[in-house]
Amino acid sequence: MRRRVPGWIGLPRLDWPLLLALLLLMGGGLAVLYSASGGDGGTVLRQCVRMGAGLVALLTLSLVPPHILRTWTPWLYVFGLVLVVATLLAGEGRGASRWLDFGVVRFQPSEIMKLAVPMIVAWYFHPRELPPAFRDVLAAFCLLAAPAVLIAQQPDLGTALLIGISGCITIFLAGLRWRMIFGLAGLAAAAAPALWLVMHEYQRNRVRTFLNPESDPLGTGWNIIQSEIAVGSGGLLGKGWLNGTQSRLEFIPERHTDFILAVLAEEFGLIGVLVLLILYAFITGRCAFIAAMAKDTYSRLLAGSLGFTFFVYVLVNAGMVSGLLPVVGVPLPLVSYGGTSIVTLLAAFGIVMSIHGHRKFLR
Repeated sequence: MRRRVPGWIGLPRLDWPLLLALLLLMGGGLAVLYSASGGDGGTVLRQCVRMGAGLVALLTLSLVPPHILRTWTPWLYVFGLVLVVATLLAGEGRGASRWLDFGVVRFQPSEIMKLAVPMIVAWYFHPRELPPAFRDVLAAFCLLAAPAVLIAQQPDLGTALLIGISGCITIFLAGLRWRMIFGLAGLAAAAAPALWLVMHEYQRNRVRTFLNPESDPLGTGWNIIQSEIAVGSGGLLGKGWLNGTQSRLEFIPERHTDFILAVLAEEFGLIGVLVLLILYAFITGRCAFIAAMAKDTYSRLLAGSLGFTFFVYVLVNAGMVSGLLPVVGVPLPLVSYGGTSIVTLLAAFGIVMSIHGHRKFLR
């Protein structure tokens, strides 16, 4: 007979393959960040502090049993919605309302929804029969649509789409029937033109630039063109660490945040990019393995959705940097310079480790 978890907190059971892969990714990211920031030690130090905060969140959440996380899920979702609404009313940012500043702490509430949305969808499906009925799929879509629409109004269409994708991945993992998948895909394709009508003009310009960046090479097309030049100039082995000309001469825009992959490609070449992608794939695969070993619906859906959503962030950033996708302002996970996003990602992996570490217990 399996033991029950005493109280509301369990013993630390870290998944060492996953943790070591994350530490290796962050260590390599710090080296690339040092080069991308022009050797600015202060930038690297601030990144280390944020990674430290994220690791504390990871260790803390790895102690909390999944049944407690499931109990907290609706409250976290409502709390996140309240913060998103508060951001619309009193937020700040560069031409948008995306941040809340409390003086001591300044953070982006939409990052909380990157956790809350897959958690609430997994929570909704947990007590229900799978594969889900159409009414349950519709209810789950409403749960993910509410924060996505609010975040799109900030405006932050890129984050809104990623949050929507995270919820859709959770719904897909619940075991949708193929006729429902094709039907929903058809509805999404039919509704795509409506998205263009509600987009802001700068968002439409990003799409136009993606389709033809050479139409304005010194203006809106500059970012994509310079990024593609940096990626291509790296060749097979790259120019060497700290030797990237495009980054050192500041041709690459946002080189320490959204376009840091271009710096890595220029300095470490195709081999360096492939090593990075293999590391990302291992982390995603490990999350999928943990999801497959989970003992209940909530844990299985949540671990799988967090892992695959993490890889979607990688694909979107890589597509953006290489010119295969429009520029949507998505950082490269655990490599780009950031604050709230790093803590959120590491907190997500803390949840995955909790699911793995408490899989032998029943509640």
